[in-house]
Amino acid sequence: MAVPGPSSARGCAVSGRRRLSAEAAELAPSRDPARSVARIRAATLGSPEQEAARERVLALLAVAGEAAADRTTAPGHLTGSALVVDPSTGAMLVLLHTKLRRWLQPGGHADGDHELAGVALREATEETGIDGLEVLVPAVDLDVHTVDHGDALGEHLHLDLRFVVVAPPGAEAPGNHESTDRRWVTLDELEQLADEPGLVRLARAGLAALEED
Repeated sequence: MAVPGPSSARGCAVSGRRRLSAEAAELAPSRDPARSVARIRAATLGSPEQEAARERVLALLAVAGEAAADRTTAPGHLTGSALVVDPSTGAMLVLLHTKLRRWLQPGGHADGDHELAGVALREATEETGIDGLEVLVPAVDLDVHTVDHGDALGEHLHLDLRFVVVAPPGAEAPGNHESTDRRWVTLDELEQLADEPGLVRLARAGLAALEED
């Protein structure tokens, strides 16, 4: 399934990357699993491990179908997250997660929505409090990791498709209840701050994608 390009999209014809605002028709919520399949297939991934993750997620989607976007689906379900970048400085925004007490990128459950670029943009907007964000497509990273929220579902997988989200120059991030602190960081600072390699991998891929945009 090809993902249609809306007239409101803008971007670079050479790289094929486009920035989409929240109003773009392409980001309308969808229960059609073909939407998430298309986003996952289009993602620009940079390693054999990432390609293996792509095949794993597509296989899980083939079994779960529409239910893959629901947070109650085992053994795993879709999430979308965002590397929020101020392109005027190259700084990236990380949030100190209230419950986990870890520095992480914005992101969350799809909650029934198979338009994962829209999920990532929505989560970034809600968690940072920044107006005027735009999501860059295609996605730049895919991460499969195990979580346990302490509920009836128990240990399960998050199938996390990750996008670059572009902030207005000089944006401030008031945040919300999901984080206790927010910090704009350089790549060097992030490498010192992050406690898991997936976030650093996302940062490197996201900054490289912005150079193409």
